[in-house]
Parts: sequence; structure tokens; C-alpha cells
Amino acid sequence: MKQFFWFLAVIFLPVFVQAQFDIRGMVSDSSGTTLPGAHVQVLQRNHGTVTNQDGSFRIGNLKPGRYTLEATFIGYKSARREIILKQDETIHFILEINPLMQDEVIIQATRATDKTPATYINISRDDIEKLNMVKDIPYLVENTPSIVTTSDAGMGVGYTWMSIRGTDITRINVTMNGIPLNDTESQSLWFVDLPDLASSIEQMQIQRGVGTSTNGPAAFGASINMQSLGRIENPYGEIEANAGSFNTFKGSLKFGSGLIRERFTFDGRLSYIRSDGYIDRAGSLLKSYYLSGGYYGKKDLLKINILSGTEKTYQAWYGVPGDSLATNRRYNPAGEYFDPDGNRRYYDNQTDNYRQDHYQLIYSHGFNKKLNLNLALHYTKGSGYYENYEPGESFRDYGLDDVIIGGDTITESDLINRKMMDNDFYGITLSSNFDNNKNLHITFGGAWSRYDGDHFGKIIWAQYASNGDINRNWYESNGLKEDFNLYLKTTLTLWKKWSFFGDIQYRYVDYRINGKRDDGIDLTQQHFFPFWNPKAGVFWEINHQNNLYFSFAIANREPSRSNYRDADRDRQPKYETLYDFELGHSLIYPKFRLSTNIYYMYYRNQLILTGEINNVGASIMTNAPSSYRAGLEIASSLKLFRERLQWDANMTISSNKVHQFTAYVDEYDQDWNFLGQQTEYLGETNLAFAPSVIGNSIISIRPVTGMSVAWIARYIGKQYIDNTSSNDRKLDPYFVNNLRLNYVIRTNWIREIEFMLSANNLFSEKYESNAWVYRYILDQQEYKMDGFFPQATIHFLGGVTFRF
Repeated sequence: MKQFFWFLAVIFLPVFVQAQFDIRGMVSDSSGTTLPGAHVQVLQRNHGTVTNQDGSFRIGNLKPGRYTLEATFIGYKSARREIILKQDETIHFILEINPLMQDEVIIQATRATDKTPATYINISRDDIEKLNMVKDIPYLVENTPSIVTTSDAGMGVGYTWMSIRGTDITRINVTMNGIPLNDTESQSLWFVDLPDLASSIEQMQIQRGVGTSTNGPAAFGASINMQSLGRIENPYGEIEANAGSFNTFKGSLKFGSGLIRERFTFDGRLSYIRSDGYIDRAGSLLKSYYLSGGYYGKKDLLKINILSGTEKTYQAWYGVPGDSLATNRRYNPAGEYFDPDGNRRYYDNQTDNYRQDHYQLIYSHGFNKKLNLNLALHYTKGSGYYENYEPGESFRDYGLDDVIIGGDTITESDLINRKMMDNDFYGITLSSNFDNNKNLHITFGGAWSRYDGDHFGKIIWAQYASNGDINRNWYESNGLKEDFNLYLKTTLTLWKKWSFFGDIQYRYVDYRINGKRDDGIDLTQQHFFPFWNPKAGVFWEINHQNNLYFSFAIANREPSRSNYRDADRDRQPKYETLYDFELGHSLIYPKFRLSTNIYYMYYRNQLILTGEINNVGASIMTNAPSSYRAGLEIASSLKLFRERLQWDANMTISSNKVHQFTAYVDEYDQDWNFLGQQTEYLGETNLAFAPSVIGNSIISIRPVTGMSVAWIARYIGKQYIDNTSSNDRKLDPYFVNNLRLNYVIRTNWIREIEFMLSANNLFSEKYESNAWVYRYILDQQEYKMDGFFPQATIHFLGGVTFRF
């Protein structure tokens, strides 16, 4: 625990410098109509405010000096004013109507705003560019509050995962331009299918907790809302190359036309990524492209986005057996077999292969300054397979006859199979926003989508040929899922300082499965879920430095395909319900910020790990009657020495419990005949993969113009691998330090040249960030199988970006 005590110092550090002067003013349009809700920011301080109902604003406690203020409001051109502050000043911004629609209207319906009583963080394009070298999106946001990341290959390339407040990616809703990205059946999102997605993101917002209503699977612990690249006024080009440890390389090309004839834009990106990975034979080969065309009119915006990703990764999802960590922590058992002479061999195509193509057609129309309408059509095509070398497989398991050669009956064969997917996902999203520019904002929206996914398996080679037909499927099933939702959000501001928020969503899910799973068991079933998801809260702007909010929300989540596929027929999974309470406070000064949030998330029928696994080793989940996640999140930012030194830190301290937990342990006799299950009642235990302490610190220094050096420290507390709270099945705490250098120079013939260097895990901490375990009893003795996911020791990434 000593490793994270130093975080407390910065979190509670009451150091800020009292400034001397105020800037007051007004924001209006050219007709004199005031603009409530306009943003006014002091660019040198990254600090600002929002205008009141009468269009007025105040920014206080500023030291004497030169400042640049910027005022922005949707539908208007931004305006800047430079002042030399020697005394209290008054400024009147007059904004001109922007004749072109703004990209922000696309995501307006699903975003939290300044006065929304929700717990969230915004990540800008500048923040993304500083971090975006090779590693995937979970690693770009891992230093924001309450996030834990892991990588199968050990260094953030290939299969990467994240959890927020202990909830995994299957419970995190992810959208881009308001369009769902989560796979509908599994409710998960594989970032590996969209390589270098961050290079096509303008901004993102992470809402922790239930948040506000959105489209797609339930936000059952958090939601991530991304906006694709917005309008760029001038032509540009960008060439990026990064390389580093473990034969890692990324190359990308970006280009854009700028605004053509004041109406049209075209943008594109090509990306190529490869890496051997830290784990043996955990290589990745990733390719992607992004194309976007836009029309910007005075009242209309039309965009077409195409995003495609292809991935080939060597399987590393089995992890490293616990008894191998001390001797060979990079060991990968995937594809391992022994030849007739007893020599260890590896199948060289034990790979996962998948392609995903996204098509988005987005239209927005502004009826007037107060009302707009947004419509999007989307289609996603996914197809691929993972290939396995399987020694000694029984013919009967594949529905095949035994092979008779001479007088011998052969009942099994070495073979290579492919488990395949082919799916289509399409739908429509709709939203309308009304803002009377005074005290009322109303959003109405919804979506409909349909998922049609085929799951099937083929044998592509066998040592002994049986009676299987060419191109025969040994199993096949189909998942058909329709998802419909409508939501209504209202924010009402009264007495200038109080904002009341209400949000009601109706969601209806129709999910049907037909066919058999890979062991021949019939999966045919149908489920309907009508959900009501209400949310309400209040935001109080106490003064310009303090605000307080409280919210309550209910979310419901249906079981995923794997929950149904693996369930015991006597214990069919039920839907889950979450009751989320959030209480937050923000303290804002020009050089010091402190935000504090207390949350309590109570679950009914949360699906949790019980110790059982399915036939491919995946964990089986069962409903727990009641459980909770409760915590304190603190984040601070301190600027010193004319803002050349900045210290950002955050910490989460939480308690994550399941009540009345019963563990199940499979029992076998000495010949591996299944005898049943033993139960173990443990009462209240800790939820798996939910560390009680998460801490981050980023110390940034700007020693010279254009250069930034950041020391990034990260502490993750102990995590249990299962829900038994046993110290025999846990991940040890780890403390990792990274160093990042960015240096930008400008020339007459190249707009910007940026050099980047990242030294990761500087002190070579040996740690594991994820694991699985299966307990069983064999001949009355308890044993376990497990797999751990070690992360890379010290490794380096460097690169250069040319911007034209």
C-alpha cells in the first residue's frame, strides 16, 4: 500500500495562487440578442466558463498579464480578444452567424454538457495526438479515472481490453457519431478490429456510471462517445512513422482537401501496424483505412464515412500457466503439439483473422437557431475466423464416423479446424435538439438496429479422412437480434444557478438463436426484453469556482450470447438491473482544479464469475441476487511556474462486493468421468477484477518552446481472479512508470514536424494485468488450471510525424 500513498498528497494538495483581477462581459450576436450557454475560455489557462441566462459571464482570480479569450457558440463563428490585464476588465463578444452547419450537432444528443449532472471527462484531439503512437485506444485513455487496461500480447497492440470501475468492455457502451460500435450479440468491442481508430477521432467523452441515454447495448458501468474527424478548413497532409521494441512498427498517411467551394470536404487515412508482441508468437498484422466526404450548407450537413479494419493476430488468449511465470513468463501454449518423436512443435497458423467494414451516412438539418434534426444510416459487415490445430480429436465430437483401416478402428485424429463468423449489422439513429437559448434544452432521440450473425465451423485438414463432405459445417447457428430505443432528455435551468435534468429511455430487445453450438447441443431459443431506463439529477453552480451535482439512474442489460450459450439449462440467465447514485463536486481555479465524485452502484442479478468454464475455457457467468460497487473518485490538476509545470493526478478508492456468493467446483473421478459439482458458500466476497485502489499521476514539463516531457506513473491495486476472495487466485498490485517526450518544430516548407519518444515500464516491473482460473476436483483432490497475461518489461517506441 505504500506505493500509492504519495498520490494522496497531490489529490488533497491545497496549493493554488490567488489571482487579483476579474474579467466580466457579455456574449451576443450581431443583432444584440444575448447568447446564454456560450463558452468563454482563457486559452493560456485552459480555463473558462459558460454564459448565464442573460448572456453574461465572469472569469475571476486572474493575475496581471497578457491573455487571449475565445468565445464559441454552436451555429456561430468563434471570436478571440487579446487583452493586457492590469485591472478588472469588461469585454463584449459579438459573434457572427456561421453560415455552415457544425459537426458537433451530430453527437449533441448523446453527450453530457457543462450542466449535466453526470460524471464524465472530455478528451480532445490534441490530447489524443500526444499519445497516439502505436498502442490502441484503451491505452490512450488509461490514465483517466477508474480505468484498468490489459493486453493479450503484453504491450498494447493486438487484442486489448479495458474496464471502468471494474466493469468490463461488454458493459461499456461505445458509439461513434452516435452509432453503436459494440458487437450486438456479445455486447463487446474488439478494438483490434479497428486498427488506428484514434487517428480518425476528433474528440471523445467518457461517462462513468450509467450516464445519459445512448444508442446500442446498455451502459452498465460507463459509456464512451466518440466523434469522427470534423471539418478542417484548409488542405492538409500528414505522414507518420513509429517503431520500437518487439519489432513494432506503425505507418500512416492522412490527407484532406480542406473546404472546397465553401461547401465540400474530403478526408482520408491509411494505416499499417505490425508487432511481434511481448509474449512468444503473439504477433499482430493490422491494416485499416478511413474515408470521409462532407457537404456543409447553411442549414444542412451531409457526411459519408467509411471505416475498414483487417487484423491477423497469433492467438495469445490462453495466457501463461501460473507454474510457468517464474521460469518463462513469455511462454505461449497456443498451437502447441508434440510430434511422434516427442518433440515440441507449434502450428504456425494458430491465428485469429477478421475484417470489419463500417459505412455511415449522416444528415443534419438546422431549422433555426433553436432546433435541429440529425439522422444516420449505418451498416457494418464483419467476417472472419480463428484457426486451431487440435491433436487427438474424437470423430464423434465432429459428427463423423470412426475410420477403419484393415482390422483397426481409429476413433480420433489430429486435425485443423476453423471457427467462423459472418455477420451483418445495420440500422438508423435519429435525434432532435431544441434549445431556447435561455433555460430549456430538450433532446429527443432513438435508434433501431438489426444484427444477423452466422456462427459455423469447418475442418480444413485431418490426419485421417472420415466421411465428412467437402466444405461441411460440423456446427452452425444463427443469432438474430433487433434493438429499438427511444429517449427524451430535458435540462431546465432556474434561478440562474440550478439546473434540473430528466432523462427517460424505453428500450426493446428481441433476440433469437437458432442452431447448435460446437459440441452439438441445441441452442434454439427466443427472448424479449422491454426495458425502462429513467435518469434524473440536479446541478448547482454555487459560484464561479464551485459546482455540485447529484444524479440517480437505472439501467437494465440483457444477457449476451455467451451467457445463453454456456448456461446450465436449469439456470437460465436473467437480465441485470443497475441502480446508480452519483454525487460530485468541482473546485475550479485558473491554476488548480479538484473534482471529487462519490458513486454507489447497486446491482440486482449481476452476471458474475462462478468458477465454471465452457468447452473452450471461457468463464461461465451466473446471476448473483445482489452486489454493489461503491467508490470515491478524485482528480486534480495543478499548474506552476508560468504553466511550464503541470501535475495531473487522479485516484479511485472503492469497495466491490457480491452478497451471498456460492462457488461451484467441478468434480471428476480418476478416469475423468464427470461426477457433478461441489458447492462452496462463501457469503460476502470481493468482485473479481475490481481493484480497490487505482491511481495515476502525470507530471508534465515544458522546458523550451515546442517541447513537452511527461512522467507518467500508474498504480493498480490487488485484483482477485475469481469471486472467492482467495489470495491463491489473485493478481498482485503493480506500479508502472512511463516517460513520454514530444517535440514540435515548425519550418517554412513543412507546417509541423513532431518527434515522439516513449519509454514504457521504465523500471521493468514484472506484473500480470489479467488472468483466468478453473478449479476442479480429480479423484477427491482439488487442482486448478489457469492462465496469466504478463505485460512487457521496459520497452521503447519512437516516431516522427510530418504535417503539411
